[in-house]
Amino acid sequence: MQERSEEQILSRLLELENDGQAERRALLTGERFISLLHDPDNGRSYILRHGSDDTEGAEIPEGTEFFEYPGADAAQSAFEQLLNESRQAGELVEDDSSEGIGDFETGGAEIRDLFADNDDELDRDPVISEEEEP
Repeated sequence: MQERSEEQILSRLLELENDGQAERRALLTGERFISLLHDPDNGRSYILRHGSDDTEGAEIPEGTEFFEYPGADAAQSAFEQLLNESRQAGELVEDDSSEGIGDFETGGAEIRDLFADNDDELDRDPVISEEEEP
């Protein structure tokens, strides 16, 4: 198997995290995160530490770093240690955070009615529908 560059590994880990595949994730002060990840492609486990991405994925956030482990147990133990150190330093904001994961922006039409595609009166909910009565 070909060795991946540090940038390729970071890109892969950010991709896994944005896909919601982090086993654990914590929010730290200053909009920084630490995540525990397992890459199913190579069977290795990682801890990823990074800041918020202001470039919508165009660039790896400045100061991003990772730690690689041969197995899940070693990574889990190291993650707990980092989490405890962050807690003691007063940097832990939220354990198991999902803040900032994935792309929550939608570009489609607004959904105003559960059955908006039906014109049948029985399917229209007058409480949430903004359609005028005929």
